[in-house]
Amino acid sequence: MKFFITAGKSFTLLTWLVMFYNLFIPFEGQVSIILNILLLITVMMHFFQLLIFHTMFSSLLKLKIIDYIKVYFFGVFGLLVYRQKVLDLPPAEK
Repeated sequence: MKFFITAGKSFTLLTWLVMFYNLFIPFEGQVSIILNILLLITVMMHFFQLLIFHTMFSSLLKLKIIDYIKVYFFGVFGLLVYRQKVLDLPPAEK
């Protein structure tokens, strides 16, 4: 599972980099438009995932701003890390 999460985070980071690169140095043709649309969708979806993260985990874990940043940029793969942290808690703390 750890390899899956690490690979997913790497792919997500690469995707963010390509989409932001396209904002400053646009690719030619339709690719630029598609990447801009994907960036908008990604930003909205990651905000939604951040809302889910706050709703589900704020009562179970002491969260810092860096936790929110990680979940925002890594999306589902960031959520999986915190899910595992909650599952590893002793039963009395859940």
